[in-house]
Amino acid sequence: MGLHPLEFSECYLDSPVFREKIKAHEAELDKTNRFIKELYKDGKNLINATKQLALAQRKFAQSLGEFQFEYIGDAKTDDERCIGECGAVTTYSWVVLPAERKKYEKETEKYYSSLEKLLNMSAKKKEPQLQEADSQVETIRQHFQEESLDYVCKLQEIQERKKFDCVEPMLAFFQTVFTFYHQGFELANDFNHYKKALQINIQNTRSRFEGTRVEVFELMKRIREVPQEYRQTSPISSEGYLYVQEKRPPPFGSSWVKRYCTFVKEQKILHMVTFDHRSGGKMGETESVTLKSCVRKTTDMLDRRFCLDIEITDRPGTVLTVQSLSEDDHKFWIHAMGGKEPVIDAQLDDVGLSFVKNAINAIEARGINDQGLYRVVGVSSKVQKLLSLMIDEKSNDVDLSTCEDWDVKTITSTLKLYLSPESRSQAIHCLVHKLPEKNRLVLGLLMKHLATVAAHSKLNLMTVANLGVVFGPTLMRPQEDTVAAIMDLKFQNIVVEILIEQHEKIEPWSNPLISLSPKAPPRAMAVYPCEAEHESELSFQVGAIFSAVAPSREPGWLEGELEGKKGLIPENYVEML
Repeated sequence: MGLHPLEFSECYLDSPVFREKIKAHEAELDKTNRFIKELYKDGKNLINATKQLALAQRKFAQSLGEFQFEYIGDAKTDDERCIGECGAVTTYSWVVLPAERKKYEKETEKYYSSLEKLLNMSAKKKEPQLQEADSQVETIRQHFQEESLDYVCKLQEIQERKKFDCVEPMLAFFQTVFTFYHQGFELANDFNHYKKALQINIQNTRSRFEGTRVEVFELMKRIREVPQEYRQTSPISSEGYLYVQEKRPPPFGSSWVKRYCTFVKEQKILHMVTFDHRSGGKMGETESVTLKSCVRKTTDMLDRRFCLDIEITDRPGTVLTVQSLSEDDHKFWIHAMGGKEPVIDAQLDDVGLSFVKNAINAIEARGINDQGLYRVVGVSSKVQKLLSLMIDEKSNDVDLSTCEDWDVKTITSTLKLYLSPESRSQAIHCLVHKLPEKNRLVLGLLMKHLATVAAHSKLNLMTVANLGVVFGPTLMRPQEDTVAAIMDLKFQNIVVEILIEQHEKIEPWSNPLISLSPKAPPRAMAVYPCEAEHESELSFQVGAIFSAVAPSREPGWLEGELEGKKGLIPENYVEML
């Protein structure tokens, strides 16, 4: 099977399977690159060898033209003339019996040396000595002449044999060379048909590539414009990365492990596989759990954003905490898993009242003149720790006005967190939408009217708190007249205050099918500068105008758009326009 195609939509999921596909493509390209390099090297060697062959052929032709036979005698036969015109086909070096030549030269030297010695002898020598010398020289002469006869015979024999012993191998060589070139010519003729067909195939492939390339770029452009529409690759499952909290035994706390998760909607099964790109892209073992419920986890409970609590049926009572990658990713997983908003029973008991008094006393005693009071926020982890400490009956006796362990900004942030209407507004939101349609519509009209009244409180003196006192008992009458019901009047007032302040967030009050008058998208202006600490947040300066402003799921944050970029905005850094 060939390589799997790489889909653009998979770039946003960046799944382990997608990474394996990329590795396969990269390995194939590396293999092709190595093959091309080797082919280039061999082709270069072939070209060099061809150049050497051309040089050898020219040298061969030159030697062939310069080489000539010398014949014995003045006349040549027709055969000898033809052979002489053909010449030699190589730089064949004919070595003429070097041993015989050396022996002949040795005998020549020996004979003439003895002859000169004989001729130089004195004539006054005795006759027997002269006769003996003559006899020795004669013997040497005879031996020399015999050797000369043998050498001359051999020399003439070679001169005659060269006419056929030399030229015949040359003729065979010619035949071999011509056969080589003839086979190349025949091969070129046979290849011509295949070459033409291959050229047509290459042109067709190039044309299809150009057409496909245009379509691929168009698809990539569409995906870039609306990537969220292409993220979901399957109608039966949802995929993406989640950071899973893994608890460890004390004192190690917990760690967050990145896993690629696939949620099968029908079976409600969540498959999780550990995959870290920094470790070479190795996949770990797959763990599968069956989902029972999914609830958004607020930052009041955990100092991390975009978190979900997943209750699983495989291990009753076990809650799996996971963190998504962004606000949009958070919404995606909530929708995919059928997640719900947390319903928190927020009530002001004696412990809470004691904390509020303690915090107010400390703020007024230690930081009433601090610039940016209530605006400058404290460290989230310290705020969570202080809140846990102060709402615990066993440890809430700390006097914050004298305790230097907690700075003023931590105390103000903790007080705001405790009094935050976020959890209460969510619970009230659920209750409002349980009302009958007509009741909900009337309540919505009234809350919108009361918000308008409160907006003019500088003149009419009817603040939200005053309106809560007036309309609390009217809208939330107790079922029976008891002391307990009277003690709950303060909560009725608080509920009405929240309804007035949060009436835009609790919308729609009526059925969405009922047509409402068009409303301009909310806008806000920055009153303080802010530098983003996360890619999902926006950086801005004082005076920046945000469009499409809406409440975020994260408490204390808004969602908005600035210069074409969407992101999160600190709620206390802007004013609504």
